[in-house]
Amino acid sequence: MKPVLTPAEAAALDVRAEAGGIAVADLMERAGLAVARACVDLTGGTYGRRAVVVCGKGNNGGDGSVAARHLARWGLRVAVVVLEDPAGLREPSATNHARLMEVGVRAARFDRGAVERELRRADVAVDAIFGTGFRGVPEGVWANAIAALNASSVPIVSIDVPSGVDGTSGRIAGDAVRADLTVTFGAAKTGDVLMPGAEAAGDLRVVDIGLPEAEGVRETGLTEPGDVVALWPERAADAHKKASGILVVVAGSSRMTGAVRLIARAAARIGAGYVIVAVPETILPVVQAGLTETVFLPLPATEAGSVALRAVDPVLRALEGADAMALGPGLSTEEETASFIRSVVRECPVPLVVDADGLNAFAGDAEGLADRKADAVLTPHLGELARLAEANPDRLAAARALSVRTNAAALVKGSRTVIARPDGTARINPTGSATLATAGTGDVLTGTIGGLIARGLGPFAAGWAGAYVHGVAGILAGRELGDGAVAGDVAEHLPAAAELIRGQA
Repeated sequence: MKPVLTPAEAAALDVRAEAGGIAVADLMERAGLAVARACVDLTGGTYGRRAVVVCGKGNNGGDGSVAARHLARWGLRVAVVVLEDPAGLREPSATNHARLMEVGVRAARFDRGAVERELRRADVAVDAIFGTGFRGVPEGVWANAIAALNASSVPIVSIDVPSGVDGTSGRIAGDAVRADLTVTFGAAKTGDVLMPGAEAAGDLRVVDIGLPEAEGVRETGLTEPGDVVALWPERAADAHKKASGILVVVAGSSRMTGAVRLIARAAARIGAGYVIVAVPETILPVVQAGLTETVFLPLPATEAGSVALRAVDPVLRALEGADAMALGPGLSTEEETASFIRSVVRECPVPLVVDADGLNAFAGDAEGLADRKADAVLTPHLGELARLAEANPDRLAAARALSVRTNAAALVKGSRTVIARPDGTARINPTGSATLATAGTGDVLTGTIGGLIARGLGPFAAGWAGAYVHGVAGILAGRELGDGAVAGDVAEHLPAAAELIRGQA
């Protein structure tokens, strides 16, 4: 797992470093040196190269001044542009700005035309405008500086987080620097790895500048292949189908027969040995026609063709011998069906994944999902999340808040998917592609997670591991079929995705 810090957590490490005897000036020197090295990597050398460094007023600008000093010492022609009067700089940024004179670099106040002329002949530019604490919309000279950088064709190195990106949520409310490379320190920042900030950051380089270990902060990280492989369930040589995991899938209605098939197919493809599909009896023939390896449990149906309340008992009986349940997609929002869902969630004796209409049954009552006997993972997209709780553009904060309210693992789907558990531990999923932006891929994720729970993973681990494999399957399906890839293709690529991940670990 690659650790990720919020700006607040990163600031706490800075304070801890200073309390431990590491001066802020020393950290700034190391950071600026790392940025300078990144610039030389992009330019391919120093001789005859030119750099433009655009500096704001905080420590980010101080890092830029240090980088400019080192670049000039190495022989680059360096133009430094400041966006505010240097007389207002605080230490150690003020000292590092003054030290530019040691290498013959003069800083000029921002002038759009002059900066654009410098950028036209530059080989690299450094974005040292805003730090990780930026919020809101850049205005005035700040917005003009960002626009000038983006209008140039020069490779851009951003420091810590591209300027204009919310360092916590990755949100871009106005304009933001579109970096080729972002150099960040100690650990990636959440704004660098959550969309759309991750796209603005370009390649991400994490540099060790001597910060202390992130002890005492909430554990947040980007999932890596080795994480998935380390907990992947293995079938014993003498295993039989039920020993490989029994999953009960409760989904579907007369208007939505596809979701249940996608869930079942994904669960089987991820390795669940025995999948029981429980659907309204009125749609059983349609669902059976699309599935050959599953067994079926017909359920009493309402007049509208959804699951009736009296189906609670047969479902609970089926769960007595199961390892996990996947509940929700396609069940409908009929009130009687919603009552069925609430009863099954409350009484379910095995770990479960709740998605789609399983969540909609608790609209406006997120705390109702906490009334359960078993562990669970909830998998809302943003629309379902808004119906459950309040909308929040910060995916990480939203997942954590929902997890606490429901006492369950909470996975907020999208780009990028985030999953959290009540103690604040969270994972950000780096895999996936635009291939997943098609109907039914969320149902495939539900089946993937449900299958992994049935195979023995806890809901939180099944959530982040399932999201990772699901994302890789989406990439593989897209490579093979392009924009014509559909959710069923993603399910079919799950085995290949798992094998690819094994090879990458």
